[in-house]
Amino acid sequence: MKIVAKTLFGLEPILSEELKALGAKNIVPLNRAIQFEGGQELLYRCNLASRLALRFLVPLSHFKAHNDRHLYQLTQKIDWSEYLDNDMTFSIDSTVYGTRFRHSQYAALKVKDAIVDQFKDKTGKRPSVDTANPDVRINLHISETEVNIALDSSGESLEKRGYRTESNEAPISETLAAALLLISGWDVKSPLIDAMTGSGTIAIEAALLAGNIPPGLFRKFGFQRWKNYNQTSFDTIEQEERNKIVPIAATIYARDIDAAALTMAKRNAQRAGVVDAIIFDLQDFTSSSPTDESATIIMNPPYGERLEEDDEMPGFYHEIGFRLKHHFPGHTVWIISGNLKALKRIGLKPNHKHKLFNGAIECRFNGYSLFKGKAADQN
Repeated sequence: MKIVAKTLFGLEPILSEELKALGAKNIVPLNRAIQFEGGQELLYRCNLASRLALRFLVPLSHFKAHNDRHLYQLTQKIDWSEYLDNDMTFSIDSTVYGTRFRHSQYAALKVKDAIVDQFKDKTGKRPSVDTANPDVRINLHISETEVNIALDSSGESLEKRGYRTESNEAPISETLAAALLLISGWDVKSPLIDAMTGSGTIAIEAALLAGNIPPGLFRKFGFQRWKNYNQTSFDTIEQEERNKIVPIAATIYARDIDAAALTMAKRNAQRAGVVDAIIFDLQDFTSSSPTDESATIIMNPPYGERLEEDDEMPGFYHEIGFRLKHHFPGHTVWIISGNLKALKRIGLKPNHKHKLFNGAIECRFNGYSLFKGKAADQN
């Protein structure tokens, strides 16, 4: 069957590699998505083991609809009894682009009507809608007249791993944190410093990556409520993925200037089962020192989104760059920021640049190699 993995902007290439390693066939990159082929077992494995996907969709139907009546009629051509019955609940997540269908909620309503009317005509009863905790989550995507209807096998977004029940004001998502680690090229064995850890997401994802721990171990999935769900098959796949877990060899540091943030990060790490693999340090990075001759530093500094912070950010970023240049020779540093003006004040020349999004904020993820003296002297 065809499966579509949704992801964040810019992650399509590394998600393709991840899916290939998991066993996906006929991989086709799309916009913020990857299409591939596989069976039910691969669908289970991908949900359990993918660090980079947001959700996995199983397409049901693709058609052209020119108006709401046409959308209703063609939705009814799907035999919904294969996926639902009167005792099950469902919800519809809709995204609409174009001039034919202007309101996503109205389009979702027409699809909902088509589904419940089909059951009412056949059985005299109808399944119920539950937007909070449905048995079946249906994905509706309309671009002009092109309509795609799919089953969402993941349920809640996969970036919600289940271990982070506490977070600070603007946390980086688990999926983006994992992507930063993979893009950085960290070898999962050498030391890693999450220099401004906040709720601990980068450090925790680093530990999960270093231990080859499936990120889906801490949560449930949408497919576990499907009519064709195979518990035995899922149990087998889960055990196979658990058998791949290895001891964490890397030294991982989670540092922050805020004691309350570190306490929160430690509790999140406990829920993820990796608290013993992380060293939590109360430190202001601008006065910190290295613990190893070389390490990978990943940093998500404040962006200064509040107006009163905006003037402070360039000076703060300059302090970060000064500390890195004069105190962390031999280290590899990666910084993600949505404050592109302040990022230039780091004062170091990046040898890698990646455009990513942290939520709706356009960011740059820049990599720097730190030397003693001037970079020109290394040539």
